[in-house]
Amino acid sequence: MSVLVEEGPRLLAHLDEGPQLVHHRRRHPAPADVTLDRLAAAAEAADLRGRGGAGFPFATKLRTAARRRAVVVVNLSEGEPASHKDEALGQLRPHLVLDGAVLAARALGTRQVHLVLPGETPAVGERIGAALAERGSSDRVSWQVHTAAAGFVSGQARAVIELMSGRPNLPVTAWVPEAVSGYRGRPTLLSNAETFAQLAGIWAHGPDPATMLITRAGDTDRPRVLEAVLGDRWDAVLSPAELARPVLLGGYHGVWVPGGALANRRIAGEDLAGLGATLGAGVVLPLPEGSCPVRETVRIVDYLAGQSAGRCGPCRLGLPALARALDDIDRGVGSGELVDDLAATVSGRGACAHPDGTARLVVSLRRWFGDELALHERQECGHGVLAAAG
Repeated sequence: MSVLVEEGPRLLAHLDEGPQLVHHRRRHPAPADVTLDRLAAAAEAADLRGRGGAGFPFATKLRTAARRRAVVVVNLSEGEPASHKDEALGQLRPHLVLDGAVLAARALGTRQVHLVLPGETPAVGERIGAALAERGSSDRVSWQVHTAAAGFVSGQARAVIELMSGRPNLPVTAWVPEAVSGYRGRPTLLSNAETFAQLAGIWAHGPDPATMLITRAGDTDRPRVLEAVLGDRWDAVLSPAELARPVLLGGYHGVWVPGGALANRRIAGEDLAGLGATLGAGVVLPLPEGSCPVRETVRIVDYLAGQSAGRCGPCRLGLPALARALDDIDRGVGSGELVDDLAATVSGRGACAHPDGTARLVVSLRRWFGDELALHERQECGHGVLAAAG
């Protein structure tokens, strides 16, 4: 695997037993027939929220999709280069993901389940294929497999619907949620692999402990995936030295938080609200020692500007302009005012959320590291971490 995966209390427990169905069934019973009301109530009692980034309540999405000819879609295509949790689940816990999909299909009264695999990690597809072969026809559902293109926006919900429909795997404007009208206009329950794995665990074993998977930069070139208990302190994830440095929360569409900001906080959405941060898809990137948050943001925004669908002005024109403006500041020839104007211009005007997410990252840089930006404008970067502005 391209990542290091640590043993966890729930989804990642008993990793030494292997991913095969015979081992899985010793710990997790086969999905039973379940009513929509009971499954939604279980998800609601556990406060299960989507783990793809938006954090939308799963029970609400499930109830919204509960109409005739519903479709279930398991999205294992993360897109985000810093996220590897669904890759880990796909290879190490494929049957837990599939159990969750079967439960949802039975609650919705449908037999159509689609699996969207990441094109950049074929090993995930191989393991999912082996898992489907082990299960045979016992699930009483029709499994359809799709492979997403490599790219940041390929895993976006509407990009996935486009892929399944035989069109380019790129996002398009949508006026209603997928749960109302998604694949071929049908109600579509679309969520990522971890959400379905969590659903299976909640149904089989109850809501506690509530956990989420986190991908974080490690001490080696390989990132680490670990399972954190929600409500625990951040020192369960980050070392004291890392807690003292800035951290990028939520991945490339996330936000910076200043050094020391997480030291007395818990791994919980409500505890991050004052920082303007969310848990997102569980990506946690502590800034490497001696690195500059401005230069790291320049690198990320330059990447994001090249990863758009190119279908609307904010992506085609606005994001490259924003990347150039940040690069100008890094080289001491730009201004923060232009960066502010461009971030505001692209926000809320794109065909998808890609411009919004990119602007959110830039705004957080301006919020917490105004002093560092000012040094860059004067060509006086300290090549390190300064105290947060504010």
